This record gives sequence, C-alpha cells and structure tokens, in this order.
Amino acid sequence: MTSYLLRRLGLMIPTLLGILALNFFIIQTAPGGPVDQFIAQLSGEGDMVMERITGESSEVGSSPMDEEPGVPGSRGISPELVLEIQKMYGFDKPVLERFGTMLADYATFNFGDSFFKGRSVINLVLDCLPVSMSLGIWSTLIIYLVSIPLGIRKAVKSGSKFDASTGVAVVVANAIPVFLFAILLIVLFAGGSYLKWFPLRGLVSPGFENLSMAGKIVDYFMHLALPITAMVIGGFATLTMLTKNSFLDEIGKLYVVAAKAKGLTEGKVLYGHIFRNAMLIIISGFPSAFISMFFTGSLLVEVIFSLNGMGLLGFEAAMQRDYPVMFATLYIFTLIGLFTKILSDLTYSLVDPRIDFERKEARHG
Repeated sequence: MTSYLLRRLGLMIPTLLGILALNFFIIQTAPGGPVDQFIAQLSGEGDMVMERITGESSEVGSSPMDEEPGVPGSRGISPELVLEIQKMYGFDKPVLERFGTMLADYATFNFGDSFFKGRSVINLVLDCLPVSMSLGIWSTLIIYLVSIPLGIRKAVKSGSKFDASTGVAVVVANAIPVFLFAILLIVLFAGGSYLKWFPLRGLVSPGFENLSMAGKIVDYFMHLALPITAMVIGGFATLTMLTKNSFLDEIGKLYVVAAKAKGLTEGKVLYGHIFRNAMLIIISGFPSAFISMFFTGSLLVEVIFSLNGMGLLGFEAAMQRDYPVMFATLYIFTLIGLFTKILSDLTYSLVDPRIDFERKEARHG
C-alpha cells in the first residue's frame, strides 16, 4: 500500500499542473480581464485612479471618440497609460512567462496580492477558510451519519410503511431549494418575523475571544446551526437512495442467502457480509460530494447568512476577474480534491481489506 500511495502522490503533480494550465490559458483568452476592468474604472473615476497608477494628476476623458484603436475599452486613455496598467497587473510579460512565474510561486504557496481587494491572497484565503471548512465538514458529516443508517434501514424494511413514509420525506426535502429554506429559517428562527433564537451574521459573535471554552463552543454552533441545516436538508436524498439501492442489490445475492442458510443473525449478515460490499460505491462518491459541499454548495448559504467563505470569495473573484484569487482558490480546491481521493482509496481498503490497489495496478499495468 505504501508504494501505491507514493505513486498516487507523484501523480498529483502532473494532474495539478494540467488542471492549472488548462484553466490558466482558457481564462487568459476570455474577454473582460483585470486590465479591461481597471480601464473601465479609470474611465469612470478620472483623476483619483490616474494618480494611483502614475502618481501624477491628469484629466481623463470618457468620450467614445477618444477610444484608442486596438485597445478595447480604453476611451480617452493614452497607450502609455494602458501599458502602465498592463505592467501593474503583470500583463506586460508573455503568457508562458506569467504561467511559469505563477507555478514557481504556487510551489511555495505564494499567491501574491489580490488585484482589487488590496490584500494578500493568502490572508484572504485564511480569513475565509474557517467558514468553508466549518460548513463543508459538518454538513458532510451530518449527511453521511443520517443518510447511511437511514438508507440501510430502508433497504431492510423495503416496501414497508417506514420505507414509504421516509421516502416521501426525503423527496420533499430534496425538492426544497436551499436558498428558499435558508430564508425560511431566518424568518422563523433568526429574528426575521418570529423567534430570535440564533444569530444571523458571521461565524462567531463579537467578543468571542473573551468567552469561556464552553461559551466559545456554544457560540460557534449557534452561528452554524441554521446554515448547516439549510445545506443538509437537500443533501439527504441522493445518498439515502444510493445507500438503499446498494444494499438492496447486495441483499439479493447468493452469498447472502448462503449466510442466512447457515443460521447467521440478520445483524451479522448485514454488517459482517453486506456492509463492506455495499459501502464501496458510497465511499467512491465521497470526494466529489465533499468538494461540492465545501465550495459550490455553500455559496448561496454564505451570501444569505453573511458568511465570508471560500465559495463567496471565489465567486466574487470570478466576477471581478481577480486572477490571483481565482487561481489560488482553484489550486487549493484541486489539492483538497486530490488528497480526498487518496483518502477515499484508503477508506476502501479499511472497509474491504480484500481490495489491494498495488496488485490491481500491477495487473492492469
């Protein structure tokens, strides 16, 4: 297993390079980059933005008649100033040189500074990471802890009233949009119109550092209660039904019939024989589920509950064409995804020791 893990860690490097290269060159060709964004600001704000670039006061016009040929959006701006803006963002260098510099910096986790937020990217990420990790880890954990036992129970009681009633509840929960349920929770429990049991903004309260350890834990989970509830309400359906169908498929196989014929109890058959086979397909989907919950799934929740997380940071960076933040978040989430996939393989081996990845690779190699 050790040599397999070393090979997987080695393959992470070309995979990471490929993902970064593909996204880098696609984004570089997209219109509306940071230079265009800044030129638009410059055209609208005049002298103050001009002084930021050149350190000199100068008038900036905005007449379409003054637009420079070959420089879209540079209304009334001299070519020299456009070159200064390009140099400020590093666009005065060839694209391959920019890509090589980015890779060299990212190898040491040097992500540079945000184009538009006036802060280093690493500080922005460190500020946002606790929110996204809290939402992603706790939501995924709750979904798995509830959906897997529920799916197993539904498989064992397939066709019963319990199966039918829980099936209706799961489908209804899945049909509720996350943002709509989040707003409903705010209205009901966060001082919207009725109760004010939970705080509405942020991950912790002001003065958090002055609370006792017990007080900090309570305050932390009080802030997370509604956002996590909103995120998990629609996450049960897919995993519950996947677990149920996976166990139903195994229950009908001959080795289960043979185990029952030997007089083994239902518990021993279910958890001693069926469990490790049925869980493999569920474990294989963990990396994508975790990354989805960690990033894309939390965006609306972060906006509604005023949580400054990675989802919101990445979305704003994409809208503003803030390339350092965009590529830094891509780099971080790609690393998390690759490491989570390796963790998934290790869990495979723990659930079913018969799986030998080294022998499997040797056979296919």
